[in-house]
Formats: sequence, structure tokens, C-alpha cells
Amino acid sequence: MWVTGEAYEPYVGRWSRVVARRFVRLLDAAPGGSWRDIGCGTGAVTRAVLDLAEPESVVGIDPSAGYVRYARRNITDARARFVLADAVNLPFADATASVAVSGLVLNFVPDAPRAAAEMARAVRPGGLVAAYVWDFEEGGMEAIRAFWDAASALDPAARDLDEAVRFPLCGRAPLRGLLVGAGLEDVEVDAIVVPTRFSGFDDYWQPFLGGQGPAPAYVASLPEGRRAELRERLRSALPRAADGSIPLRARAWAARGRRAA
Repeated sequence: MWVTGEAYEPYVGRWSRVVARRFVRLLDAAPGGSWRDIGCGTGAVTRAVLDLAEPESVVGIDPSAGYVRYARRNITDARARFVLADAVNLPFADATASVAVSGLVLNFVPDAPRAAAEMARAVRPGGLVAAYVWDFEEGGMEAIRAFWDAASALDPAARDLDEAVRFPLCGRAPLRGLLVGAGLEDVEVDAIVVPTRFSGFDDYWQPFLGGQGPAPAYVASLPEGRRAELRERLRSALPRAADGSIPLRARAWAARGRRAA
């Protein structure tokens, strides 16, 4: 599902980059230090850290060779490097990082508690661990919520694929509980809300044809007739501004805590 960075960017990447910058500012980490970006994908969080946090170094890890290649090709800052690795077996020694972060990833990790514990293990005592996920619990990622509402109305079996059903971690309380369960202290959760305005219906629909993520994978599984039916249902259901654009919003939950000193 997560293979091609070029297909991910127009689907979610353009919005995740905006959220990543707000996320890094929210952390207000001290300049310098060594960062770890867990599930770095195409490099949205790493790029934001480099631009805004004045790190000494950033190491991004991801299990997708395609995404690691994309990140290496597009982020050439000497302070950053990218490694092919898994979130539940981080290739870092204990207590060697200042900050460990993860953006839009932990709900896809089969053992999220272990991944959070690995992030906590990797940072020094007093170090910061933080993560953000889309708000699927309350429908805050409106572009995807609209998609699954339309898909489920046409195909009841689609309800089981909906991120709101599949990813119970994607809510304020569950995300906080994940970090507390990893032994972190002073855990806080904040909402990050960004506008996701699409220039028109094609701008909204085309990224769903790229196969990157649960909703695009579902579209790819449909025969052409059912795909066309879903497209037209969405076309009629989405809100339109006077200029034909589609004004939506995306909300992410961002949690942060510190390893005990």
C-alpha cells in the first residue's frame, strides 16, 4: 500500500507537510540535539525539523524502500539521513536521541505500543517523544470522512475498511494512552487543524486513483462501473464554494511526553 512517494504527495502529503510544520513548532524543542523520525515516509516531518528546529542531526526510518528513496532524493541536507527499518525494532542504541517523533504512522504499525516503547527507549532521560495521527475518531479528516461515507452508502462491506473502524488509536484519548503506556511523563495532546481546500472535484478525486492508502486501495479494487458510481456520489455530496473549489478541513491529534529523568 505504501510504495510510491510520488503518488502519496498529492493524496495526503500536501496536507501532512502543513501539519508537520505546526507539529514541530508545537514541540518547542531546544535547538541542537539528535532527532529520530519514525516512519518518515516521504520526509514531511524531517523537512519541518530541519527548517524549524535547528537540529544537529535527524535520522528518518521507514520500512518502505520506495519512500526512503524518495526522501533521500528530495532532502539533501547534510544533517539528515534515512534508513530502511521498522518502527518496532528501531536501529538505535538506548538513550541516544534528544527527540523521537512520528507523523501519521503509529496507527499503521501492527504493534503500536511496542513502537511507542521503542521511541521512549531511544531518547535520553528527559528527552521528548511526540506523535500525531489524523482524527478519524471524530471525523476530523474531512476529505477521507466524506469518501468513506459515500463508499459505505454504496457498499456496506466498505465500512470495515474505514479508518475510523480500523484505527481506534486515532483519537485524543487513545493517543494519550499510548504515550502514557510507554512510560512517558507529562503527556499532553493538542489538536492541529489545517484547511484542505481542493481547487475542484478532479483535484479531490485524482489522488484516490494512486493506490497509496486504504481509501485509494479500495478504489483500485473496484470494477470501473462501481468506481464511476462512487465518483459521482462524491461529486454530488461534497461542499462547493462559489468558485467551484471544495473547502474542507483536516484535524490531527498531536501528543507529546518526556522520558523520566
